[in-house]
Amino acid sequence: MSIPEHIVFVTGRLARARLEKTLAGLPADRFRWSIADAGVKVAALMTEEIIRRRVEIPEGATRIVLPGRCRANPEALANHFGLPVERGPDEIVDLPAWLGLAGRKLDLSRQDIKIFSEIVDASKMTVAEILAKGRDLARRGADVIDLGGLPDTPFPHLEEAVAALKGAGLTVSVDSFSIDELTRGARAGADYLLSLNEETLDLAFETDAVPVLVPMRPDDLPSLDRAIARMRDAGRPFLADPILEPIHHGLVDSIARYRDTRARWPDIEMMMGTGNLTELTEADSLGVTALLVGMCSELAIRSVLIVQVSNHTRRTIEEHDAARRVMYAAREDAALPKGYGRALLGLHDKRPYVQSPEEVAQAAAEVRDPNFRIAVAADGIHVYNRDIHRVGTDAMAFFPELDVASDGAHAFYLGAELAKAETAWRLGKRYVQDEPLDWGASADAEVEDATAFKKAGHTRHSGPDAPPPGTRDARLTRPEADAAPPETLSEPEVRAEAPAEPPPKSKKIVCGRLVPSDES
Repeated sequence: MSIPEHIVFVTGRLARARLEKTLAGLPADRFRWSIADAGVKVAALMTEEIIRRRVEIPEGATRIVLPGRCRANPEALANHFGLPVERGPDEIVDLPAWLGLAGRKLDLSRQDIKIFSEIVDASKMTVAEILAKGRDLARRGADVIDLGGLPDTPFPHLEEAVAALKGAGLTVSVDSFSIDELTRGARAGADYLLSLNEETLDLAFETDAVPVLVPMRPDDLPSLDRAIARMRDAGRPFLADPILEPIHHGLVDSIARYRDTRARWPDIEMMMGTGNLTELTEADSLGVTALLVGMCSELAIRSVLIVQVSNHTRRTIEEHDAARRVMYAAREDAALPKGYGRALLGLHDKRPYVQSPEEVAQAAAEVRDPNFRIAVAADGIHVYNRDIHRVGTDAMAFFPELDVASDGAHAFYLGAELAKAETAWRLGKRYVQDEPLDWGASADAEVEDATAFKKAGHTRHSGPDAPPPGTRDARLTRPEADAAPPETLSEPEVRAEAPAEPPPKSKKIVCGRLVPSDES
């Protein structure tokens, strides 16, 4: 039997009780742990110097975990302590999943679906515009830049456009109903041709470009089969696309055709064009995309053609990129696509609240300064400092009790934060004071240097242990000003007072399979 690893969790005074409670529920056969309380109030404000001076690592420790928002440099601390140092999750409630207790470690670095992203109006754009657009699509996650031709619209600069994209190191496909444009694109060096049917298939034997095969009509699968058989007999590469159709225009039958094609041809490369559903359904595209990419994952369809014309699909590349990574990881784990991060959760979060109302109340009771804290729990928005603790669901209703009518900057800051908190509470999203809401793949996340504190802002900061009025620079807070003596607690010392280990999670039947209940 292997010896469980011994993890040291570094924390501050305010988070220690919640950390103890969470760690006490970890399986003893997998983890030994200690808590290193540096004595400072807010763990996020600990610096490398504070941790080096105030934290003692017990003998036998195998690795050290810092709070997710701690700005210390893990590499520098690893050199100092001689042990691996990692930054854990932002929220304590996420620690069990972060430690792999959901049965897996989160790894979204791999995927096996190629994204073709179409420039639908390429024939109307200049070569410079096409090149700029292609680079942007590639930056966002596209693997192939698809030049879309338009019926009855000349594309005299097609060859030049293909050459410009290829010169930039991009993979190119040409998408047209015109056999002349497809021929010109192939001769110019295009890597793929969309799309050929059994009547235009001769072109596939005149070029090295890989054709995407389609049926003569969406419901004419025999014509697709004949084209597939001809390419297979010739030993030529190709992709087959049975054509996805929109809702009320044959969607269900078209999905069945993908399944039937895979059943008849189990080892061919296939493509699905998802735009007929994402573009032609006025619904948030993230969920639609997740479902379609899940189908691709099941059917081993390793290429998708996407378009972004409608405003509601403006993030379609990022959404497909996120979905292909989640579905790949879940398939490799033989698991449901649950517990693989929040990228596919745009509007709601599975665990929106990081503290219970009782835990927020306990934190509020310990506050000794006038700076406002804002938290969201199941019962609503909590606003508190040393003088008040109010709970509500209407951001504007708090204003009369906050006594900031004469402080415009402070009122502006609190109004913005409370409005964000109300949005989070109403949608069931996570709220973190001074941080943007996480919209998953639906919006770009702010890229931050995880080893540096935030720079000074424009208004008074009212968050936990706020800097002096007029600045948001955490370096000015002197986190050791009220520091208590550091303390390192071992697992047995904490476990005696911690809640008992929770009972095994229940399971339920979903679609004929026994899976963990939604509490997992």
